[in-house]
Amino acid sequence: MMRETWLFYLLPPLLSFVLVHPFVWIIKKIAWQRQIVDRPNLPRKIHKRPVPLLGGAAIWLAFVVLVFIFYKIGWLIDDKVSVRDLAVIVFASLALVVGGALDDKYNLPPRWQFIWPLIASVVVVIGGIQVGYITNPWGGIIYLDKVQIGWNGVVFYPLAQLLAIGWLLGMIYTTKFLDGLDGLVSGITTIGAIIIFIVSLSWDIPWSATSVLALIVAGLFAGFFVWNFHPAKIFLGEGGSTLAGFLLGVLAIISGSKIATTLLVMGLPILDVVWVIVRRWREKRSPTEADRKHLHFRLLEAGFSHSQAVLFLLLTSTVFGSFGLFQSTKGKLFLLSVLVVYMAALAYVLLRKYKKSGLTYKKN
Repeated sequence: MMRETWLFYLLPPLLSFVLVHPFVWIIKKIAWQRQIVDRPNLPRKIHKRPVPLLGGAAIWLAFVVLVFIFYKIGWLIDDKVSVRDLAVIVFASLALVVGGALDDKYNLPPRWQFIWPLIASVVVVIGGIQVGYITNPWGGIIYLDKVQIGWNGVVFYPLAQLLAIGWLLGMIYTTKFLDGLDGLVSGITTIGAIIIFIVSLSWDIPWSATSVLALIVAGLFAGFFVWNFHPAKIFLGEGGSTLAGFLLGVLAIISGSKIATTLLVMGLPILDVVWVIVRRWREKRSPTEADRKHLHFRLLEAGFSHSQAVLFLLLTSTVFGSFGLFQSTKGKLFLLSVLVVYMAALAYVLLRKYKKSGLTYKKN
């Protein structure tokens, strides 16, 4: 059987890597024609020339084609992934791409930007994808879907469903806020998908659908990384930056609630987002107000080049994600605590280095 050969693990990422390029080329031309571009007209923007947006649309189109291809081959359906799951993922992610395209074109206010991630997360939960259980660090499994509420013949699983929505929104907004340097989000998404794929090899059934989905996502974002690395020829845009977190979040759920492992890959960006949001609240500013206080900007201000800052953050995500592969749940929690200390130490060193230069941080 074809799926029992090395092709099963080689074909999805290679085909994804190749197929995304023509879609990026087409979308790039459309973005220029429609003037859906990111202009360097604000102090916080570090690119020097207009760059086309809508990169997420190219990734989504390629993703849909690949899902159809591997569904027809028979590699995307098994005991854990159904046709309904695939349809839910495709249509939920479409909401992000459509909303992102509207924001790229019309610069929507934050309250309208939030609608699309919420729609995508709710659609996923309504479609049956939820966090049914979590591993207890001190032993055993905590089954969240045992808590049920019936209403008019419909059964709700409030703990499992609310955790799934919260997790997806958290991942979506992490990659959205992280998208400040060329290639950073596309690179971290590639790493995250590869880590989830490796985890699926030890946890999942052999030659599983979740493995193929993870490899498709890795190949797509690796292909886009070629266009997106500094100096970027196209940006992910709102739709692409939110799509990245959404796909990683869904993969973490359907691969067996591997949330702790995904947190290790995304831990530094998540901690950075939390820190920035808390600081904005303390300054009585909107949590969604953009500025140059994120870690990746501070690396630039501390003397890192654009490419060095991106590669440093990608290396950090790879190291912590790789260590998580060999740890129990309790070990992953320990690594997360190490990551918190690492983040605090890094922020302290960067701040001291910047203050020694005799400059002060600007709000923008």
